[in-house]
Amino acid sequence: MRALSLSLALALMTARSATAGDVTTQPTLTLEGAKRVVAAAIAYARSHDAPGAAIAVVDAGGHTICLERLDGTFPASSDVSIGKARTAANFGRPTRGMEESINKNRPALAAVAAVTAFTPLQGGVPIMVGTEVIGAVGVSGAASAQQDEEIAIAGASALQTASAAQGR
Repeated sequence: MRALSLSLALALMTARSATAGDVTTQPTLTLEGAKRVVAAAIAYARSHDAPGAAIAVVDAGGHTICLERLDGTFPASSDVSIGKARTAANFGRPTRGMEESINKNRPALAAVAAVTAFTPLQGGVPIMVGTEVIGAVGVSGAASAQQDEEIAIAGASALQTASAAQGR
């Protein structure tokens, strides 16, 4: 009886196998790619005299791939940078616009925190390949929110430039 049940289940799964319209192929950010983003961000931070920075890179789902905190950066910056990166990945846009919206009396956006964990502070930038979000970089602990964002852009740009050069 058990063998018959397994045979029926296998037959049903085979009959319902995925077709080309059911599955897509999308680019995925690798650990090597995340490390390239971090290296470019650190190089930018150092060349622009940032007093510190925590740089987090997440995948398209907002899960941490890589995190580095420069010496002298306040400890909580690691968590903040992860939050900024996660927010940029999940919303598919830089976090600067979210912070600006909240600061311009759009309190409804702040209520999103009750629905999903997010950090609407400047310094999170999505990493794109074509029109696909493959991850994001978040930075916290530099001299200002503006410098956080500049460092994040430098990191994301390094990977996007490499992807464009490879013809992806």
